[in-house]
Amino acid sequence: MTAAPTTGPAADVDLAHHGDAEVGPGLVDLAVNVRAGTPPAWLAARLAESMGRLAAYPDATAARAAAAAAHGRSPAEVWPVAGVAEAFVLLARALRPRRAVVVHPQFTEPEAALRAAGHAVERVVLDGAFTLDPDRVPADADLVVVGNPTNPTSVLHPAATLAALARPGRVLVVDEAFADTVPGEPESLAARGDLPGLVVLRSLTKTWGLAGLRVGYVLAAPELVARLAAAAPPWSVSTPALAAITACTTAGARAEAEAAARSLAADRAHLVGALAGLPGVEVRGDPASSFLLLRTPGRDDVRGLLRGRGWAVRRGDTFPGLDGEHVRVAVRDRTTSDAFVVALAGVLR
Repeated sequence: MTAAPTTGPAADVDLAHHGDAEVGPGLVDLAVNVRAGTPPAWLAARLAESMGRLAAYPDATAARAAAAAAHGRSPAEVWPVAGVAEAFVLLARALRPRRAVVVHPQFTEPEAALRAAGHAVERVVLDGAFTLDPDRVPADADLVVVGNPTNPTSVLHPAATLAALARPGRVLVVDEAFADTVPGEPESLAARGDLPGLVVLRSLTKTWGLAGLRVGYVLAAPELVARLAAAAPPWSVSTPALAAITACTTAGARAEAEAAARSLAADRAHLVGALAGLPGVEVRGDPASSFLLLRTPGRDDVRGLLRGRGWAVRRGDTFPGLDGEHVRVAVRDRTTSDAFVVALAGVLR
């Protein structure tokens, strides 16, 4: 279904709610999707070294070149941002869409940023297995936003399906904040410079544990990058964040991220298997990232009961298309996952 376009704050859901609001003292954190045990020591050392350059204004030259080389692009096609959330704000400022469409369920910041900038927003809400059909998107939409893999469903859309959404006169924004959690990144469009209007957003906060640093980058055609740059505050990305881009896009760092993604896939399979034998819970979609979307039919009290047992999970009812029967759960090590399944079983009983 496609909702009627509206501007201003969304009245039906709290688009400003995020997983960090679920975390509290004494709770096991399954609400935030940042990889545990990060940042690694070598990256922390690089960030510490960058502190010696804080007297100078940030220079993004090296970071843009490093990210461009990692994806086979030119530096003119890269723009660093203070996290993907800032990228959505810049897009909302730089663009003047006549018909903006956000594919849900997904990260709520793109819709929130568009609304805050005064743009009308339409929703295409996926159901069932969250399969994306390009024909569901209105043909005259000149701005389309979709996640891949999508937060909170963990579903990975085929690259060919996403590419089918690109067309002249349309800006297609693909949020790849979790792309490096998928071994081999098989469905990434980050290297595609041939698709008209394509904007790919990449984050370093999840795999590298840099949520507090706020760092990511945009990949797009040079003319669109220039528009984003014009909409950005001067020096909005700090020197340590730029150092992180340079460090985390090297061949060695990308190999480390690949190894982490493969380990994550095994841990995710373990958690899915443990949940399979638990009555009263469904794993929605076909999860491919660092989290699962769970549904407990007929039960909207599970999140609160888990919290009472010491577990923080992300509520689902603030994502358009979901309700209180849904929670998002981060994939952790197998010991933690097994303990969570025991707690969930107790709650469901």
